[in-house]
Amino acid sequence: MADHTKQSTAADPATFLSRFGLQSFRPGQGDVIEAVASGADVMCVMPTGGGKSLCYQLPSLAREGTTIVVSPLIALMKDQVDTLRALGINAKLINSSLSASEQSAVMSEMASGQLDLVYVAPERLRNSRFLEATESANISLLAVDEAHCVSEWGHDFRPDYSRLGLFRQRYLNDVQTIALTATATPVVRDDIISLLNLKKPATFVTGFARTNLRFSVTHAKTDSAKQERLISIINSHNADGKTGAGIIYAATRKRCEEIGEWLPEKVDKPIGVYHAGLDQVGRHQVQEAFMSGKLSAIVATNAFGMGIDKSDIRFVVHYNMPGSLEAYYQEAGRAGRDGKNSDCELLFSYQDRYVQEFFIENRYPSREAVRLVHQYLLSREEDPIELTLDQVKEGAGLKEGSEAVGTAETLLARAGVIRRLDSSAGKAMVRIDSKAPTLLDFLPKEARVRRRVMLAIEKVVGRRRNEDVYVQPKRLMQLADVDREQLARTLRELRRLRSFDYVPPFRGRAVHFIDRERSFDELDIDFEELERRKKAEFGKLEAVIGLANTPGCRQRVILDYFGETDSDNCGTCDRCKPADGSLGRGSDVSLGTPLKGVDNAALLRGVRVVLSGVTRMHGRFGKTLVAQMLCGSKNKKLQQWRLNQLSTYGLLSGLRQSEVVSVMEAIAEGGMLEQKEVDDRRPTLHVTAAGRQLMLEGTELPASIRMSFPLAKKLAMSVAKLEAADVQTESAGTDNAQPDAPLSQDDQALSELIDVIKRWRSKSSAALGIPAYRILTNATIERLADAKPTTTGELELVSGIGSATIEQFGYDLIELIRGAVEQTGQDAPGQFEGGQFEGENGEPLAVRPRATEAPESHAAPESHAAPESHAAPEPHAAPESHATPDSSGSSDSIPTPDSRPLTRHGSPIEQPEVAQNSESSDAYWTWRLFRDGYSASQIAAIRRVDVAKLANDLKLAAQAGHAIRPEWNLQGDSESGQ
Repeated sequence: MADHTKQSTAADPATFLSRFGLQSFRPGQGDVIEAVASGADVMCVMPTGGGKSLCYQLPSLAREGTTIVVSPLIALMKDQVDTLRALGINAKLINSSLSASEQSAVMSEMASGQLDLVYVAPERLRNSRFLEATESANISLLAVDEAHCVSEWGHDFRPDYSRLGLFRQRYLNDVQTIALTATATPVVRDDIISLLNLKKPATFVTGFARTNLRFSVTHAKTDSAKQERLISIINSHNADGKTGAGIIYAATRKRCEEIGEWLPEKVDKPIGVYHAGLDQVGRHQVQEAFMSGKLSAIVATNAFGMGIDKSDIRFVVHYNMPGSLEAYYQEAGRAGRDGKNSDCELLFSYQDRYVQEFFIENRYPSREAVRLVHQYLLSREEDPIELTLDQVKEGAGLKEGSEAVGTAETLLARAGVIRRLDSSAGKAMVRIDSKAPTLLDFLPKEARVRRRVMLAIEKVVGRRRNEDVYVQPKRLMQLADVDREQLARTLRELRRLRSFDYVPPFRGRAVHFIDRERSFDELDIDFEELERRKKAEFGKLEAVIGLANTPGCRQRVILDYFGETDSDNCGTCDRCKPADGSLGRGSDVSLGTPLKGVDNAALLRGVRVVLSGVTRMHGRFGKTLVAQMLCGSKNKKLQQWRLNQLSTYGLLSGLRQSEVVSVMEAIAEGGMLEQKEVDDRRPTLHVTAAGRQLMLEGTELPASIRMSFPLAKKLAMSVAKLEAADVQTESAGTDNAQPDAPLSQDDQALSELIDVIKRWRSKSSAALGIPAYRILTNATIERLADAKPTTTGELELVSGIGSATIEQFGYDLIELIRGAVEQTGQDAPGQFEGGQFEGENGEPLAVRPRATEAPESHAAPESHAAPESHAAPEPHAAPESHATPDSSGSSDSIPTPDSRPLTRHGSPIEQPEVAQNSESSDAYWTWRLFRDGYSASQIAAIRRVDVAKLANDLKLAAQAGHAIRPEWNLQGDSESGQ
């Protein structure tokens, strides 16, 4: 065996730059090359176009020995080898495009040390002659290109790459190795290092940012919108004499074919189609036409592009969303490799995620799907089983796609019941699973033919014990000196040995059963791990959706995902620099630093109002409806959902709805809000843990929130008149917080009075159909409770109480406070119960009807008309939610217009029925007052009807489906004289 110890550097690699026509390194290249020259293993993550190839090509020239480069695509190998040979560098490739004699010639040159670099496909590691050649060659470096293919956590896992770790250890004596990829998260990097068994590798993650690429997203709900945008992109790139080509990525072969049919005519340009469903000749012709410039663009699946070295790709369009940001950035990164400005655009539709979810579900099939595949394969009598994935899918009766069959077979192979055999082109498979020096010891000495055949097999297998070894039967016949019939018969006899396995010649991929005895339930298959990986895949898909929905810099989202968390705005994406020329998010200022000319305390208040408003929507609505609620919109939908009753309704009425949306997007980019899809794939807004902390306890704004200076100033001005106490309590969303120490008797009384006034305010705002804060702010309530005015003159002295408030609510407030003060000195309840008060004449002190503003006694307030109960819910109706009480003691729950029951703290909430006529409207409002805790006598006074009318209303309410409670005792009230 050749000596594979690491070679010392013969010369400074930088001196070989001129061989490549270069004068200096690109960013990051010099450090990687220096690490390779020092003899260390290296993990290199460098973006497409960053110059990864030079990181192993240059050191290869500066040392003795040959570098083996493992590369996944024949086309890529050929391009690189042709380029190197044109530079006078002795590089060759070994793959299926060469004849057997050509392959042998290259392996001989490699073994004799004549080659600087040898490019091979990972499938070559199954070839015994190649492995034998490496043992006698002086291999000084192993370069693994597209190394993310090693990891199952990567976006393009390839089983043949999984052999590299064993190959490196068994045949190359752990030779120095450099793993290179353009896209790898920290998890994938760690997996690559582990699987290749790299020893304390120098890790470089360099230059993820592509400053010459403009990333943009177009939200297109329909195919026609996508088509129009795609045509526009291509026409704009073909205008004004612009040159260069483009790639259009689609999710499926069918979609590629569809686009390829209509697009050429629409843009009057030659457009090619490329996918794995084309035959090898067809794919080669399309690729050659594209590389030579005969095609303006190519429509392709992700089967196209890995390693494509075409420098003048001016645009990459993703017609469908990819499954991960790794895939997106690698595919988009094929644009602008010459350093010139290029465009990368994602045509985003939520519908596209269904395709990616289908792919994920297929990659991670259910236990039942794996069971069905096992049962079907077990029912087949032939061995090996030469069936395609589609044939197994059909035979097993699977609903999942054919990819699910492939995963199921992989799981069964890992469990040790089957062996998946690679395409062998008519070869047989032999395998020795034994540590014994030779299996001849297990054969009788008189079995001469069997011993000759076993000797031949052991010579072919060599050191590849515990591996599938493919061999032409003719070679075994020659080595064992037997004819075909003797060989076949002898191999069948040898299969009786437990440590030997043999599969007759086959052509395509096949399945070979090695254990038919164990039942499926006895198999060691970790379905929990499968589920974890599945969730990780869905997490990657969510990251793509996050990129599409981000209100901030697109490239920052990508760089953060890959671990470059200290990156700044790119200044070129559609968020930083919109196409309309307006100032984008890249010109935003951080709110973490005091802004000159802005009331920064008010600015914090404004942000907390937004967070409070989102909290009160309970994650059930999107940005538009939240903005309408905060702006105080009179939108019918807001009234149907009772959003106009929330305590934050109208608090930002000084801003336009679009401005409130921009504020929410800035807060979301700062990590305080997030969008989730919870109903029909429609994004809804939620407060994050960091946002909740800022809402409840924050005293200063974080630096992560950025927005334009004019918007920040306008937000601060819009809430300038709100007091800090208002927003703090409103933002809390609950009044259940317990003090750290017991309250004194005076403080207890003050707290109870505040609660009483808030409950009165809540019922008053509901009756009048106006926001609670427009009656009294929280700060004003606290001042009222502290001052306890009992006359109009005293009431006028309380800050926040104006003449209009005194005229409309003054009498009620005075009576309310007077009653509360009187009760605090009594042992038993006085003239009010549960926050419901009566005046001197026995009239309830909720909202007493006034001649100038009260609604008709027989009708509900117009602003509170209930939505039609028989109307269908909104197409994207929000899901059910638990209501949470607001700071006023009422509940900021959001009623729904459909018939699904909501709950409050686990108990059902009755829902209003439709007020279809005057009589049913009366019944509803009577029932609602009972539900809110008023007594029959109080309701009779408010409604100006007698108890008999109330009884009839309750009967109608019950018929409409409303729950009637036993404690609503009308008879008792009737006998008391009402």
